[in-house]
Amino acid sequence: MAEPVVWISDLRFAWTSGEDVLDIADFRLEAGERLFLRGASGSGKSTLLGIIAGVLEAGSGQVNVLGRNLSSLKPAARDRLRADHLGVIFQMFNLVPYLSVVGNVTLPLRFSPKRRAAISGEEDDEARRLLARLGLTDETLLARRVSDLSVGQQQRVAAARALIGGPEIVIADEPTSALDADARDRFIELLSEEARRTGAALLFVSHDASLASHFDRSVDLGEINRVGMTV
Repeated sequence: MAEPVVWISDLRFAWTSGEDVLDIADFRLEAGERLFLRGASGSGKSTLLGIIAGVLEAGSGQVNVLGRNLSSLKPAARDRLRADHLGVIFQMFNLVPYLSVVGNVTLPLRFSPKRRAAISGEEDDEARRLLARLGLTDETLLARRVSDLSVGQQQRVAAARALIGGPEIVIADEPTSALDADARDRFIELLSEEARRTGAALLFVSHDASLASHFDRSVDLGEINRVGMTV
C-alpha cells in the first residue's frame, strides 16, 4: 500500500506561552484522496494547515509530508517542499494586488522550476485554461488587476493559482465562504476534477458539514484533536 502523502503522529502545538491548541495522535491523507476536514471556527483548522504546509513548526510529534519529516528540514527546505509540491488556497487568498489575474495564477511557476516544467505549453495558456474551468473567461477581466475583482472571483483565481503546475497536494482553507450554494457546489466539483486529473490529493477544510458528501472521506477535527476532550 502506498505511503500517505501526509502522516501526522502525536502532534502537539501551542502558541508562545500558551496552552496546546492541537493534540492529534494520528492523521493521514492518502495519495489521490479527496478529504474533507470539518472544524468549528477557532478549532485550529488553519493552524493545522499551516503545520502541514511547513509555515508553522510542530511543538512535538512527527509531521511527514511526501515522506519527509518536516521537523528535520531547515526553513529553506520546507519552503522548497511547499513551492514544488503543495498548492494552497488560503482563507484570505494572499493574492498580489498589483498583478493581473493571469499574473497571479502563474506566480507559483516563478518559484518552482518543477511546477514550471510540468506545463507543456505556454504558462499563460495553462492559467487561462484553469480560470475557464472555474468560470472566468472574460479576457478583459483576466487583464485586470486582481484587486478589481469581486471576492468570489478572487477565490477562483486563488484556486487556479493553487492548481497550476500539478502539485501533489492541494490544500483549501474555507475556499467557498463567499459563494452561493450553486456556485459553491460547482466550484468543489471542478476543484475535485482538476485534482483527480493530475492525481493530486485534496485536503478541503470548512466549518460547513453539509459539504462532506462531495468528498471520498470526512474527518471531524473535534474528534481527533484531544485538546478540550472530556473522558
